[in-house]
Amino acid sequence: MPTTKPTTSTEIIPAERIAASIYLIRGQKVMIDSDLATLYNVTTGNLNLAVRRNLKRFPSDFMFQLSQEEFANLKLQIARSSWGGRRHPPYAFTEHGVAMLSSVLGSERAVEVNISIIRAFVELRNVLATNAELSQMVAKHDRQITILFDSVQKLLAPAPAKKTRIGFAAPKS
Repeated sequence: MPTTKPTTSTEIIPAERIAASIYLIRGQKVMIDSDLATLYNVTTGNLNLAVRRNLKRFPSDFMFQLSQEEFANLKLQIARSSWGGRRHPPYAFTEHGVAMLSSVLGSERAVEVNISIIRAFVELRNVLATNAELSQMVAKHDRQITILFDSVQKLLAPAPAKKTRIGFAAPKS
């Protein structure tokens, strides 16, 4: 009898797909309502309806609505033409807002998807922290690195070629 491997929450949605849906808006890492609705397998309207019915659970540091300018910039940044039909700018959910969504939606899939999303937020935070440490190390040795790169570029640059005249030259008389 074949055994089936139990699915874990990390297998539901690849972390790369979630990470691609995390944007930096107003200095916060957020996910947009339509992306979340796709992940939760519900319509954007139903997701926003559930949120509106539970507004006390979503203070401004959990969720905010994008301004028209932010919405236009976001559309340009990710080039999604299907967003053109929206009447209102989307809602952006912070990590805490995403965590609150599982209690509002109440389905088993919402809980599993939230676990995957929270793990992606944590992974992104770790990557950013690692890059911050790396940039501090680079800043300490910036002058030495610049000298090294300049030296390598000089070594790799082709030697200047001698210019030879091409064409007919009249004899000198």
